[in-house]
Amino acid sequence: MGKYYEDFEIGQDFSAPGRTIDHYDVAAFAGLSGDFNPVHTNREFAASTSFGQPIAHGVLGLSVATGLLARTGMFDGTAIAFLGIDGWRFSKPIFFGDTIHVEFTITAMRETKDPGAGILTRAVRIVNQRGETVQSGDMTLMLRRRPAA
Repeated sequence: MGKYYEDFEIGQDFSAPGRTIDHYDVAAFAGLSGDFNPVHTNREFAASTSFGQPIAHGVLGLSVATGLLARTGMFDGTAIAFLGIDGWRFSKPIFFGDTIHVEFTITAMRETKDPGAGILTRAVRIVNQRGETVQSGDMTLMLRRRPAA
């Protein structure tokens, strides 16, 4: 079972495991999303861009980040709803072969009218193997509160 709303405090920092993004991930995401932009799928075209090589879809990075957050197990069985993403920024590209991980800080908490739920806001950063933040923003989650004893 994951953590309950009461198990968190504003200012807490956490890290999620890492994952390497490769051309298979990009090909699978292109097939799923229908986004075959050549900056992602055509090595020759991408070489002529300012990136000099293919890059992962920005939303692929965001999607992987949600999976990495899930791998922490912190929200298993206690997450009620993913409420939103605010201020998301794509700061740097994710290149094929980059290993990314997620770091997050609890920035806000509030109780709801429902005594069984609370709202948790996390400042989330996707960080590559060079320590560079490649994407960031706030993710808000409705979480179960600890059952009364």
